Amino acid sequence: MTKKHLLISAVLCTLTSCYQPERNCKPFKNGKFSFTTTIDGEEKTTTFTREGNLEIDFFDGKSDSSSIRWINDCEYILKKINPKNKAEMKSIHMKILSTTDNSYTFEYNTVGQSQKLRGEAIKTD
Repeated sequence: MTKKHLLISAVLCTLTSCYQPERNCKPFKNGKFSFTTTIDGEEKTTTFTREGNLEIDFFDGKSDSSSIRWINDCEYILKKINPKNKAEMKSIHMKILSTTDNSYTFEYNTVGQSQKLRGEAIKTD
């Protein structure tokens, strides 16, 4: 009986360790998206449009444009086109971790900093 349990455990471990989330990033290179996060206890939503090497963000009634430099199909660098301060001059590294039919989970950080944050973007078009 113990050998049977050991065999079943080994098979389950092998099957679950091979699981990799779906990561089909190409459908998310262009389109309209939304991203919701909590800022100071309040939910805020950003919408953005990405076309080619340009991303336009809409947040709190204001728009902002960034250039995109694609590293590969799932990673890119965002750089504000008209930064308003020194913090906005810093580039952001974006990495898509997993995808579904209409959304993707991503990780992002300021280039040169180790702290990474996560979010989920939903394709709205």
